[in-house]
Amino acid sequence: MRDNELLTVAEVMTRLRLGRSTVYDLIRTRRLPSVTIGRCRRIPASALGDFITEQMERAA
Repeated sequence: MRDNELLTVAEVMTRLRLGRSTVYDLIRTRRLPSVTIGRCRRIPASALGDFITEQMERAA
């Protein structure tokens, strides 16, 4: 996963094994940063990595 890569919501769903509404809830609550390009929502791969790291630290 490249840091400057932009992921679709579907790709994030697959990587986290979460449903669409859960991913959109993470975006809505700003726990998972995203950008809108036109009508498309994209999540920076670096933001996903940071989110996963944060979750792992909370679980420890």
